[in-house]
Amino acid sequence: MNTQLFQGDWVRLTAANPETDAEAVARWTRDSELLRLMSPFPPLPITVGEAKADQERRAARENYFGFAIRALADDRLLGFANLKQIAWTHGEACLGINISEQADRGKGYGTDTLHVLLRYAFAELNLYRVSLEVFADNVRAIRSYEKAGFVVEGRLRQAVHRDGRRGDVICMGVLREEWEKSQNPNPKLQN
Repeated sequence: MNTQLFQGDWVRLTAANPETDAEAVARWTRDSELLRLMSPFPPLPITVGEAKADQERRAARENYFGFAIRALADDRLLGFANLKQIAWTHGEACLGINISEQADRGKGYGTDTLHVLLRYAFAELNLYRVSLEVFADNVRAIRSYEKAGFVVEGRLRQAVHRDGRRGDVICMGVLREEWEKSQNPNPKLQN
């Protein structure tokens, strides 16, 4: 197992840098497919200045641990991941992630990021549960979440309206003990 807290096999998590990342973020908002997978709100392109201001607002929020996702091979910005809405009393957080460049999707970066972020959530922040919501038609993301240990916990029926049809939102979660078992899938049998 990798002992670098913010590093996986393919990615590393870093602080977001509004000065250098804003141009990429603004470019990504022109990808309506990406925006429609990430948010129930109508896609809206933003300027570099708006992207910078949004990143600065996010960094200043309480109960928000946000990271830039960078490829280990060349340090290129792949997207962003976060733990938010942390309820410390209950040890629970919501997870968000996006691999923003279309050419980088489906190559394992997202799953590797999830492994790093869950290690941070459970081993460093001492959380007990991490949850997320995903559109039911985002099959690639659901597969990645399942690989990282998330299980389906519920369904918000017909919660999204796109292209003249309604779609479900899937609620998924992973508990610390499930994550711990996945870290040591072959524990020694004790007599």
